[in-house]
Amino acid sequence: SGQKVCYGAFKHSCYKLAYFQDLSRRVGFQEARQACEIDGGALLSLQSEAEQQLIETMLQNLTKSGSGISDGDFWIGLWRSGDGLATSSACPDLYQWADGSMSPFRNWYTDEPSCGSEACVVMYHQPTANPGLGGPYLYQWNDDRCNMKH
Repeated sequence: SGQKVCYGAFKHSCYKLAYFQDLSRRVGFQEARQACEIDGGALLSLQSEAEQQLIETMLQNLTKSGSGISDGDFWIGLWRSGDGLATSSACPDLYQWADGSMSPFRNWYTDEPSCGSEACVVMYHQPTANPGLGGPYLYQWNDDRCNMKH
């Protein structure tokens, strides 16, 4: 399930948001990636600040729609394969888009990516969390363990 919205101004002309309040319906990164591919799409690769802003607006509209949305991060299509240099200073450069796009755009939260065993990326959506060093946990990116359920 999810809401599909189409625009003409971006490389990706259509977007589909899927949010599950029911924790048992949330999935890991690879499951989310496969679900998108089965649906004819791909996990989101963000190409620019303007596209990031569009997605933020879509999430805000979803929140206002009365769906009772609460804390729950969203998988995006950025990930790091292999663990070769996961703890080195080169780690941030090892992240790639699952759809093969080459966009250098990043929107990391302060002190992210933390690398190590966290190789898949979420867009924060934690409106009830107390702000951290980088401000509210809303819309910035965080690397997380790929088997976490989002």
